[in-house]
Amino acid sequence: MCATGGACSSYAPGHALHLIQARIASATPAEWVDGIVEAADPLAGTLVVRSLDGDVLELWNGSGAALEAPAGTPVAVHRRYSVLAAGRARFNVAAA
Repeated sequence: MCATGGACSSYAPGHALHLIQARIASATPAEWVDGIVEAADPLAGTLVVRSLDGDVLELWNGSGAALEAPAGTPVAVHRRYSVLAAGRARFNVAAA
């Protein structure tokens, strides 16, 4: 459904963010990693994030994360629960 532009009904990695996923990520603030988006491809749904520690994270999201967080955007990634935070927006992400 999300591939055709409609609302995503899947909570699989990289699709819609489940409320419980968002809540448990918020409840574990020490596990967020800050970074900067190095590259974003809205057509492919991919983002490359470099953490402030120098790690490179290649992520995929089918619900618009690459549109919300273009290159140069400061973000945070919750690695354990696969959540990307870009400003006030939160996205379910998958390793690309």
